[in-house]
Amino acid sequence: MSDSARFEPSWWLPGPHAQTLWGSLTRSRRLVAFRREVLETPDGDELVLDHLDGEEGSPRVILLHGLEGSSYSVYVQGLVQEIAVRGWRATAMNFRSCARDPDRVRRMLPNRRPRLYHSGETEDLDLLVRTLSSREPRGIRFAIGSSLGGNVLLKWLGEHPGQRDVAAAVALSTPYDLAASGLHLESMSGRLYVGHLLSTLRAKALDAARRFPEAAAKIDVPRTIASRSFREFDDAANAPLHGFAGADDYYSRASSISFLSSIATPTLCLSASDDPFLPLEALERAKALASAAVEFRITPRGGHIGWVTGARPWRPGYFAERVSIDWLARRAGIADGAPR
Repeated sequence: MSDSARFEPSWWLPGPHAQTLWGSLTRSRRLVAFRREVLETPDGDELVLDHLDGEEGSPRVILLHGLEGSSYSVYVQGLVQEIAVRGWRATAMNFRSCARDPDRVRRMLPNRRPRLYHSGETEDLDLLVRTLSSREPRGIRFAIGSSLGGNVLLKWLGEHPGQRDVAAAVALSTPYDLAASGLHLESMSGRLYVGHLLSTLRAKALDAARRFPEAAAKIDVPRTIASRSFREFDDAANAPLHGFAGADDYYSRASSISFLSSIATPTLCLSASDDPFLPLEALERAKALASAAVEFRITPRGGHIGWVTGARPWRPGYFAERVSIDWLARRAGIADGAPR
């Protein structure tokens, strides 16, 4: 029986929105203690990394958060806690402009350059992978990306089919087709998420326009202020700021669905059919286009990075976190945190 068949959502969180929102409303953002590192980027910016240290030689998992998340997002914290139980190590990469103040984890720290981040930006991930590989040339490295982070991870894997620095990967609740995802989120139920996310995205873009003349020359400030959908925001700010001709060009070039056929690294893609961030037809298209190295598991329910289980609200379980680490361990021939 597959892991996807064994997922049973909590009876007290029956719908996709309850599954999606439960964690952010109830889970701690301080499940683990990090060691922070600031890595200089080639363009003079800072890449903020948060490490879970452990025994030298143990596997290391690279973690990529979702849109407007960070290493203190509850699902990242849950994954790191699961990694710690294994005795492994972790490195959570904060996308530019997403790092949080460790003392005030809801406060974002601004970056030094006008460039921010987007769903198809893989250069920073590539820098991180090369840096870790240089430091630990004989180590085992895995990667897990959630939502936007899953899109970035899958795109990077497709861009580097011959890479050997990441042994296996997991992508959770990935919005494979950005255009389809954005349109889906314009529905009545999707607006619940868009309004919240756009409030901080708009603020970041407008701050970049104020701080950097080169950003002000690219961003359409009035249209950014007026944007009420991801497409409107991407067309006015995100796409031009990062060198795309507009929203359509950005969605076409940044969507991981175009890179799935090139992936050669063993990869698990876990999604729920009722994910409010992606229509089912886009999920099915992604599965059909993926290479043989990519294993899709689609649960009937689970929401967006939800997959909450358990009979009692005071003792919930998080299916995707356990399945992700178990799957990586099996792919590398590791059991109980130690090589066989």
